[in-house]
Amino acid sequence: MREYTYTGLKSNDHVRILCTARSAVQADLRPAHELLESWGLRVSYGKTIGAINHQFGGTTSLRITDFQDALNDEDIDAIWIARGGYGTVQIIDDVDFSAFAKANFKKLIIGYSDVTILHSHLQKMDLTSLHSFMPLELKDKSQSCIDSFKKALTGHSQSISITNDNNIEPQELKGCVVGGNLSILYSLLGSKSFTNTDGCFLFIEDIDEYVYHIERMMYGLKRAGHLDKLKGLIVGGMTDMRDHKIPFGKNAVEIIKDITASYHYPVIFNFPAGI
Repeated sequence: MREYTYTGLKSNDHVRILCTARSAVQADLRPAHELLESWGLRVSYGKTIGAINHQFGGTTSLRITDFQDALNDEDIDAIWIARGGYGTVQIIDDVDFSAFAKANFKKLIIGYSDVTILHSHLQKMDLTSLHSFMPLELKDKSQSCIDSFKKALTGHSQSISITNDNNIEPQELKGCVVGGNLSILYSLLGSKSFTNTDGCFLFIEDIDEYVYHIERMMYGLKRAGHLDKLKGLIVGGMTDMRDHKIPFGKNAVEIIKDITASYHYPVIFNFPAGI
């Protein structure tokens, strides 16, 4: 991937909040709206906000149209996906990213979880996006998390210190970061939306998965060759992992360590993202 210098959002820039997956209503998004306005940003809502079709933020066609309109609108500087869940895969193949590609890196797509589909698809196109929490989750986020989000959104660099659980030798490495939610990445294997991992740092995180499925997914990435040429592996939150009555015998960290043991790049655990 190409490396970009992101200048960040500035005062009076326009953030559109919309749904590509599960539904959300304006009342629940008000704290995020007010936060962005307190930073001097303009905020608007897509037609999918308040639209409900079973679990989804409107019909598939509405979500396609709403997202496409935001991509094409030159007045919109960032698109913050309201919440994750499931549903972005229903729209991805019907979205035209050509106008967005011309604007990149001036327009950000922001989110995580199910939005990993968008991140991976854009990474495959050599475009960039922002892995971040969703507007609906703001009430559950710490001030340090919000501060970190603001720095990323406005283009300010930041340093992150983590425990060196793998006894990695001190070294300086530079490169692009790709990836996101492990379950979503696994679901994209073999599709035109799976990102190119060669020469990149691969970031993975997951929540509420059985530990055996973490092993299944990691083996899937390995056997497909997507772990072979990494610059490094960054493991974020492996949160609320589950096990059966008869234990699997390993936790998520142990599984990842075993599967990556034959590689010579650094594997970093407990990166504070996806938590």
